[in-house]
Amino acid sequence: MNICVLGQGYVGLPLAMRAAEAGHAVVGYEPDTGRCDRLLSGSSYVEDIDSDRLQSALRSGAYAPTSDPKRLKGFDIAVITVPTPLTDRAPDLSCVREAARVLAVHLEPGATVVLESTTHPGTTRDVLIPLLEEGSGLTAGRDFHVGFSPERIDPGNTAWRLENTPKIVSGLTETCLQRVKAFYDTVTEVTVSASGLEEAELAKVFENTFRHVNIALVNELSRMAHTLGVDVWHTLNLAETKPFGFTKFLPGPGVGGHCLPIDPVYLSHHVKARHGQTFRLIELAQDINDSQPDYVVRRLQDALNRRFRRSVHGARILALGAAYKPGTADARQSPAVQVIDRLREMGADVTVVDPYLSGGGCRDIPFAAAADGMSVADFDAVVVLTPHAEFDLTQVAAEAAFVLDTRGVVPGGPCVERL
Repeated sequence: MNICVLGQGYVGLPLAMRAAEAGHAVVGYEPDTGRCDRLLSGSSYVEDIDSDRLQSALRSGAYAPTSDPKRLKGFDIAVITVPTPLTDRAPDLSCVREAARVLAVHLEPGATVVLESTTHPGTTRDVLIPLLEEGSGLTAGRDFHVGFSPERIDPGNTAWRLENTPKIVSGLTETCLQRVKAFYDTVTEVTVSASGLEEAELAKVFENTFRHVNIALVNELSRMAHTLGVDVWHTLNLAETKPFGFTKFLPGPGVGGHCLPIDPVYLSHHVKARHGQTFRLIELAQDINDSQPDYVVRRLQDALNRRFRRSVHGARILALGAAYKPGTADARQSPAVQVIDRLREMGADVTVVDPYLSGGGCRDIPFAAAADGMSVADFDAVVVLTPHAEFDLTQVAAEAAFVLDTRGVVPGGPCVERL
């Protein structure tokens, strides 16, 4: 089949590679010409896709990246994997709308369009389909097929990849569903059919809302446990021994990435805007998790004052990790970055070490590949924000004057405090 994937980022590029390897002819549409040029040169900017794999797909002729929308003509399946960010704390579907307009011009009878971008229930039916119909003069469900299949990409996860993660599929009609399922059956091992578009859309935002709410719960639990003088990490280990009815989540400096800080807001905002109802748990979880970086800074400030009678201002602080999760260079919405920003705003001299972000940058933060020429003992405090496997945390615990461990991974000792 002739496949086009609109958007060649964390979701679109892995899908395009997998489809090309499955024997499809794939056009990867990327309107960012700089990104497109990198793909054409065989250089991958998505860490889950190494450049060798990209180059192999290019050499085979099965994959063709382009920024020219005219190259979309003649597609059998088009998959939209564009960003759905927040703008002014509200859902921004401008990229989905633009993708729909671009596709509509080339939409032919019998073709199928699938939306993968995370969004609120009703987007495929109320936003995507009208734009496709308006731009093509065709009727969805009769002349062409439409579906929604939520992405489940987890950057850096080598165990669960696109091909072995169960894939939810849905369609406007039963025939639409079968067309969508037939395509994904060629690129994934398991497809799960949804009864409707809205159910599939809601499933995606609920998956991340579930995590968001439970992370907020343990973040607040860790604050209360600290006030009570109770070891929250030991408490969670004890609770985990229950073989039923309990799922373990861990405290941390906040939530980051392309899902948790954004996806639940799509659901809560939509419910309020459309029906005037408040999704109270989502909004409360958002408040707790958004305030977690400030709580980390306060804990560090209190510890410096209590242990050394000094303030954050002027303190030399070593921050370990800036990505939002271990083993990745993804710093989108990273709470570690927020902690670092706040410490610098307070006058701290912060050195950031992140082996995955070396030589690059995240906002205005300079990164070092390693603490070359520096000793952990040279700093007034170490704050562990992202526990990459490359960090020797045993050495950190042994040499540091003080460690604030926001992830519960540093060996215990008199100079180590856990969040």
